[in-house]
Amino acid sequence: MSIEHNKDASLVIITGMSGAGKTVAVQSFEDLGYFCVDNLPPTLLPKFLELMKESGNKMNKVALVMDLRGREFFDHLAKALDDMSDSSAVKPQILFLEADDSALVRRYKETRRTHPLAPAGLPLEGIKLERKFLQDLKGRAQTIYNTSKMKPRELREKILKEFSSNNRPQFSVNIMSFGFKHGLPIDADTVFDVRFLPNPYYIESMRPKTGMDEDVSSYVLKWSETTKFLEKVTELLSFMLPYYKREGKAQLVIAIGCTGGQHRSVAIAEYLGKYFKDDYHTVVTHRDAKNQKGIES
Repeated sequence: MSIEHNKDASLVIITGMSGAGKTVAVQSFEDLGYFCVDNLPPTLLPKFLELMKESGNKMNKVALVMDLRGREFFDHLAKALDDMSDSSAVKPQILFLEADDSALVRRYKETRRTHPLAPAGLPLEGIKLERKFLQDLKGRAQTIYNTSKMKPRELREKILKEFSSNNRPQFSVNIMSFGFKHGLPIDADTVFDVRFLPNPYYIESMRPKTGMDEDVSSYVLKWSETTKFLEKVTELLSFMLPYYKREGKAQLVIAIGCTGGQHRSVAIAEYLGKYFKDDYHTVVTHRDAKNQKGIES
């Protein structure tokens, strides 16, 4: 299917004042599943549109950052937008990020960066020149955010709310089992060690199996210490998860570890996945078990 016939195709151009939050914006679009390109020269916009058409549904949601880092090409942007408006089935939506002079000056001082239009001068000089330069583009924008009083988390939440599709979860809980002897997972946000639980490995009939097998899972879950542990962990995570979601995280990776990653951690991860699947988009994976994939909801 070509993009001309895809009503779900979306092209967002992220632009605006330097220091107004374009980095946070493009990261937010990445979390929403957009194919993102930072600092695309405007002269390449028509060719990029052709690439979208040729890719079919593989690139039907695209976000492009265009700012003064490519200012030598910026004069071509107005013409490219006009050409797209006349001939393209994909209508670009311009997201313009704005901020007051005082907020931008403060941010430049905090980061100790120079303004791209005033590398040897005062930040305010570059800000005023840039504001004048972008005046026409701001007038074309369908969406304008003033980020002067926004924290990065608030800008992210605003973008997620306005641009997210209904079929894509804004927050995912990824529960991963692993074996400590194979090393800690580097992408874990929270790690729980369940090596204190009775180990099915020492029962010969269970040794070749994993925690996804019914007899192994029942063995791990039947102990009073397991019951107590699960009560405390589910209570803790039930408290934490809404706050992680509120902070704007796209996902939380919860790692459950035992010695080899075959039995105890797998059974506990499966239990937690089923426990939280009604309230969150939940994915369970088993890094070191023979069956790598768990539940997904």
